[in-house]
Amino acid sequence: MTEETQTPKEEQTQEQPQVQKTAQPTERQTIIIQPPVQDSNPLGTAGFVLSIVAILLACIPFLGFIIWLLGLIFSIIGATKQPKGFAIAGLIISLIGLILLILMIVGLFGLSALSAIAEH
Repeated sequence: MTEETQTPKEEQTQEQPQVQKTAQPTERQTIIIQPPVQDSNPLGTAGFVLSIVAILLACIPFLGFIIWLLGLIFSIIGATKQPKGFAIAGLIISLIGLILLILMIVGLFGLSALSAIAEH
């Protein structure tokens, strides 16, 4: 029995299988990154802003009323769309403006009635 042992030199001389790497075209993947869609409600925002401006311009009779009415209309339309936050806030501010307008009209008619009674 003879034992065949290979010396390190013999191991190196043995042919090792060669792997040929062929140049294959690499497949490219197209990655589309879309930013998250931000929901907006421009009519609700416009109604909110116009309602605040109407409260500030309440002392100007005709202009304040027109702006208040536009704010109310835009807020009502905006309340039917998503997101509803600014639209509901504009609607509440418009209704507060309506209450202030009614109080102003009642106060003016009350003062005019008192002055008419005082003259007689």
